Amino acid sequence: MNKRDYYEVLGLKKGASDDEIKKAYRKLAKTHHPDVNKDDKTAETRFKEIGEAYEVLSDRDKRSRYDAYGHAGVDQSYSATSGDGGFGGFGGFGGGGFEFDLGDILGDLWGGGRRNNPNAPRQGESVRSSVTIEFAEAAFGCTKDVHVSRVEVCSDCKGTGSAPGTTPEVCPQCKGSGTVQTRQRTILGETVMTSACSKCGGSGKIIHSPCPTCKGKSNVRRNRTMPIDIPAGIDDGQTMSLRGKGGHGINGGPDGDLLVSVRVKPHEHFRRDGTTLYYKLTISFAQAALGDELEVPILAEGDANARAKLKIPEGTQTGSIFRLQGKGVPHLRSSVRGDEMVTVTVETPVNLTAEQKELLRKLEELTPEDRGKKRKKAR
Repeated sequence: MNKRDYYEVLGLKKGASDDEIKKAYRKLAKTHHPDVNKDDKTAETRFKEIGEAYEVLSDRDKRSRYDAYGHAGVDQSYSATSGDGGFGGFGGFGGGGFEFDLGDILGDLWGGGRRNNPNAPRQGESVRSSVTIEFAEAAFGCTKDVHVSRVEVCSDCKGTGSAPGTTPEVCPQCKGSGTVQTRQRTILGETVMTSACSKCGGSGKIIHSPCPTCKGKSNVRRNRTMPIDIPAGIDDGQTMSLRGKGGHGINGGPDGDLLVSVRVKPHEHFRRDGTTLYYKLTISFAQAALGDELEVPILAEGDANARAKLKIPEGTQTGSIFRLQGKGVPHLRSSVRGDEMVTVTVETPVNLTAEQKELLRKLEELTPEDRGKKRKKAR
């Protein structure tokens, strides 16, 4: 059988970038590695084919010759009619010169490889907390203390892990890298396995006198109470993300974040929807019929009894809504405020005296036209 086109083997088009070639090879090598497909007898052949294609296309000189002359440009013993599939005479591959990092390829499956290097910088953990605030505090912003449990640098050893007055030793086995490589020649070529250094546990250093406070870990978990600024306009159930206020980064990595969930207490009179406030106002029958000018509660920073004037026109009906522009809640991180919507309910008088009932009957008789309209609507 003739050899397949190397670009076809890796699922690429001619002209693919070096990065595309590397990504395609890594993906296919993980999928078709014989150790992963122990019950598939064709996996070894497929894996060799993938490795052969990668060795040629990842080498600029070999790739240039392959693009110009095909398989003959990189394999002098290749013959389109030889029937040997081209593996036996391929320079370096059949002879064991082909090399790959098995730990890197199978890192996702078994935890090996560079991406799991224990000495690599890692971001600190994100920590969570919560705070409960008043309705007006949510509207206008405030500063509150929150309780946090987070990992911090040990203050006694300054993060070295060694007792005061001593210093850690650079690991002589891995030279401070935290990883070691082992090579093994197999029928698939020379494999390289990258793993954590067994002598230092992947830290790259050996601590002979551990710090008594952190036990050589270089960090400790502490409970802190810290003030945070809550912005105006925050709503119930929202979470604030404070970058860099979480756990200390590992091996020089960035600190984690502090996530604070905010709970807002309900208000006695107001209901909130976004930046809009809703208030229910009850007025008398006479106020609804004759009109009036009233004062209604509003939210004002630092004044729990603040009020604004509201004009009730004659003939106001139950369910009428009036808008107080700019009297609502500020938009988050903005000085622009929403509106307050006042919904009117007309109170029907009860426990009337005989005189009051008589006056209402006379009023009804004086407005026969309105009475007739109401009866027609009732039908």
